[in-house]
Amino acid sequence: MEKNITKDMTKGSPWRCILEFAVPSFLGLLFYQFYGMVDSVIVGKCLGVQALAAVGSTGSINYMICGFCMGVCNGFVIPVAQKFGAGDDRALRKFVANSAWLSVIFSLVTTTLVCSLCRQILLWMKTPDNIFHDAYSYIFVIFLGIPIIFVGNVSGGIIRSFGDSKTPLYFTIISSFLNIVLDLVSILVLHMTVVGPALATVISQGFSSALNLLYIRKKCDLLRMEREEWKPDGAYMKILCSMGIPMGLQHSITAVGSVVIQTSVNTFGAASIAAVTAANRVNMLVCTPFDALATTMSTYSGQNMGAKKVDRIHAGVRVSLILGSVYAAASFLILSVWGRDITRLFVSASETEILDKAHQFLVINSLFFILLLVVNVLRLSIQGMGFTGVAMFAGVCEMAARILAAFVMVPLFGYTAVCFANPLAWICADLFLILTYVRITRNLYRI
Repeated sequence: MEKNITKDMTKGSPWRCILEFAVPSFLGLLFYQFYGMVDSVIVGKCLGVQALAAVGSTGSINYMICGFCMGVCNGFVIPVAQKFGAGDDRALRKFVANSAWLSVIFSLVTTTLVCSLCRQILLWMKTPDNIFHDAYSYIFVIFLGIPIIFVGNVSGGIIRSFGDSKTPLYFTIISSFLNIVLDLVSILVLHMTVVGPALATVISQGFSSALNLLYIRKKCDLLRMEREEWKPDGAYMKILCSMGIPMGLQHSITAVGSVVIQTSVNTFGAASIAAVTAANRVNMLVCTPFDALATTMSTYSGQNMGAKKVDRIHAGVRVSLILGSVYAAASFLILSVWGRDITRLFVSASETEILDKAHQFLVINSLFFILLLVVNVLRLSIQGMGFTGVAMFAGVCEMAARILAAFVMVPLFGYTAVCFANPLAWICADLFLILTYVRITRNLYRI
């Protein structure tokens, strides 16, 4: 890769390294969430509350399956960042090549499996009859795009592993605007139902993935491989799977709890489903800085682990927690005051029940955002250091907490318990991650 488009995060001020990487990552995630939010706005405003509820009812299963795919991809690029930090170019290229082979295998198997089970999963989740058809149509199209998710996340992750978070930002911005245009065309011009926004999402992701691949081909001189380096290698694949599969399972295990919570919400009817859908869209948008810090720490800790600089990993964690804590306080104030007004982007002002429930969800969740910050920063730092299997158990803690909320708290306290499910999950994950991070770093100092 050309020297001027890489960023060595093993040198210089941790504050500067993290800010320079996190800001473009944040903007990229912001645009990604923005067009997801626009999807919901257009669906809610143009197709109605039932269509919005249909899309929202698939949110947890969408996160479980697509989150697994993205987690696997994120795990695949951890060794790339580590070898970049260690300066081992040949091993780096071998990891990239074997990531490509594994992505093809994983994407084909996953797509075939989930598309065949899609209808049954929605039945297990007790999706209401009046929104079942739209929910199935939407999520089936999204799942057909799983191969594109693999291509986009692996290629974008490779670029970021070299310390370049700006280029994926530019491509995300382009695909975001394309997604919005296709949303409007599919609904207002072609008069499609929820299938239109689903197709718009898949097409725009495909366009972004193509741009990533073109950029790597044209600009990444470091990845110009010899034929020998392209050959599948079992040893490299084993390492990649040991990184990728736990990260994918972590997302899926975490999402199992969300699926259980969504099943509880589905029993409350379309109004509650729409409220949680709208609130979650706002939450995901507001929480992008936490996700950006997590993405930053994955690359930062990966490079510094490769360079054997544990002190810099500690410094990066401190910087990320300070930055995130300030933002967490500000976001709570904003959502407490204007959360209800923001939710009106999705539903009309006359839907007072939906607006009230969505605001309640936003206030309770934002009060505990600092717990989410700790989850993101520590988990991705641990994963970046290569301990993906250990970090996976934080997802188990989250899953257990959400299941507890669904089966014990929701029957007792109703919708309010749904609002507290995420904070309870974050608390349980934090208890595990803090102890794990301390133990791992102490052991690294002894090496």
